[in-house]
Amino acid sequence: MSGHTHGDIDWADRLAQLRMADALDAAALAPVARRLLGSVGERPTVVDVGCGAGGMSVLFARELARGGGGTVVLLDATPKLLAEAGRAVGEVAGESVEVVGLLGDLTDPALDVPAADLVWASGVLHHVGDQQAALRTLGGLLRPGGVLAISEGGLEMRCLPWELGVGRPGLEQRLLAARASWFERMRAGIPGSVAMPYGWPRALREAGLHDVESFGALIDHPMPGSDLLREYVVHRVGWFAESAGEWLAADDRAAVAALTDPRSPDFLGHRDDLYLFGAKAIHCGRLR
Repeated sequence: MSGHTHGDIDWADRLAQLRMADALDAAALAPVARRLLGSVGERPTVVDVGCGAGGMSVLFARELARGGGGTVVLLDATPKLLAEAGRAVGEVAGESVEVVGLLGDLTDPALDVPAADLVWASGVLHHVGDQQAALRTLGGLLRPGGVLAISEGGLEMRCLPWELGVGRPGLEQRLLAARASWFERMRAGIPGSVAMPYGWPRALREAGLHDVESFGALIDHPMPGSDLLREYVVHRVGWFAESAGEWLAADDRAAVAALTDPRSPDFLGHRDDLYLFGAKAIHCGRLR
């Protein structure tokens, strides 16, 4: 299987943004954690592949602590993120939930992961050259009857009004288009990148899984939004422009600079009309 790459993303540097996203997503993803754990047996082993700052593992651990307990395995290739995830999950795990941290990459052939009843991978597979092969690897971590659940795609998050009073209207649409161009180049630049010209449900079936289903989790934080939401939007807009700025016109780059500068009268953090609306797509299948 071709390697896992983050391109030029410094995930440790993005820790603050990951924490904010976890906090904003928690209410929508808690029912997802409950639903997935309800599909496996008692005291399950849950492996969170690419756990990031630990947001979803916190939700798994909280549900397990309310029930009969179990094990949460955190897997990430970035030490700073793995440490943060371990800290966050440890705060809610309680005595009935064992927490295991593993530093490693999904594509490492020497990776040793405990057999799992539930494997979760959010936003991980699109960083792997051969996504279909990666799904087979993830499926291979399951015990018979276990469930593999991935979060990929969905409805792109929106957070900005159409007109902002600086630059041309429709900035967010152009930011998303620039990000899509970045993503296309990122995928093409992964060594050994393999096209997967079909959707995730078929890919799960191709990986040998059964009872495949998809569902969504709606992220909905309406205006005027909290201080946390405003801070997150500032980070998100700045990060999009930083990573995909070469696909933006000069006037859009100037607008972003004004919108993300706390000293500017156009600073997004001073607005009361920001929001967050979108949906995460979850696809899952079972190993018979």
